[in-house]
Amino acid sequence: MEDDAPVIYGLEFQARALTSQTAESDAIRFLVGTQSLKFDNQIHIIDFDDENNIISKSVLQHQAGEIWHISASPADKAVLATCYNKTSESRVVTCGAVWRMPPEWESGSHESPDDPHNSHNPQNLELLCHLDNSSHGNASCVLWEPMGDGKHVISLADNHALLWDLTESSTQATISSSATLEGKGQLKFTAGKWSPHHNCTQLATANDTAIRGWDLRTMSQIYCIENAHGQLVRDLDFNPNKQYYLASCGDDCKVKFWDVRNINEPVKNLEEHSHWVWSVRYNHSHDQLVLTGSSDSRVILSNMVSISSEPFGHLVDDDDLSDGEDNHQDEKTKEPLQDSIISTYEEHEDSVYAVEWSSADPWLFASLSYDGRLVINRVPRALKYHILL
Repeated sequence: MEDDAPVIYGLEFQARALTSQTAESDAIRFLVGTQSLKFDNQIHIIDFDDENNIISKSVLQHQAGEIWHISASPADKAVLATCYNKTSESRVVTCGAVWRMPPEWESGSHESPDDPHNSHNPQNLELLCHLDNSSHGNASCVLWEPMGDGKHVISLADNHALLWDLTESSTQATISSSATLEGKGQLKFTAGKWSPHHNCTQLATANDTAIRGWDLRTMSQIYCIENAHGQLVRDLDFNPNKQYYLASCGDDCKVKFWDVRNINEPVKNLEEHSHWVWSVRYNHSHDQLVLTGSSDSRVILSNMVSISSEPFGHLVDDDDLSDGEDNHQDEKTKEPLQDSIISTYEEHEDSVYAVEWSSADPWLFASLSYDGRLVINRVPRALKYHILL
């Protein structure tokens, strides 16, 4: 059973910001933001034709500055948020803003990457509103309410977590509540994730080596994992199917899995990378599949089945079995399946800053390295069928 080869797309600029188009559940589409100091920055809308293994792209101008973080609205395909650098009074500040794509672009265009016409005449994004955090510091990321109506976002700015309400047309943002990280020294949030569980009332944040949980109704801290990693925590992700489970990764080269009800020690550790781990992502449907990207230039796909929502594999109800199948089912349910590294992907030659699962195809994912290389890969077929059948 031959697996499909990876598909590689090269941007002409350096890049570290990647997201899938969350509101798009049919087409496989990723958004990439560039980091260029000399030229106008861009957002590349990458469409992947799964049947023919072809990438097509559209380019939008993002003249505001180099993009450090990008996130897509869960409700409106055309709306996205970026965190970007700009120079203000001879110092660099990082701002957050919400943008809209031109109407004909939200569904992607289908031109080949070689078409010169599009690259030379890219259109501009329409600015909907600034998440004006000038009084709060530099924005590190903008998080949309999971599965929400696209009217609530959180921005992390230095040591502040700001909850914003967007108007119907997203043209105005007002702060509805905020939380501040208290403590000695200059505390800064490095990463955050809005939990899809508990009616979306919880947020996890990372600062330095600590991970904190927040209740968004009271904007108060509900847990703190003090030394979650030996060095800086780079990224967090919630298990989509197990409400208390959280993955984290950091500069100690480790990926850790936590049950936030018992924060004394992680449930599981992964130590497969040889440099800082920048990104960790649970698969949206099959939570045993976990992706990590690192500045060792590798992407690793792990099968963390023992701490997944299906530790015994895909179980079948007894009523659904015929007599001849009974024994086979008994064998399958006796012991939990073993965790394993499924695959290590080495198509990158530079630090991998972002990995993302497609929101349209649960078996497909993209990774982005700093040299502007975007690689689209698939879960190996043998594993896919093993999970499904």
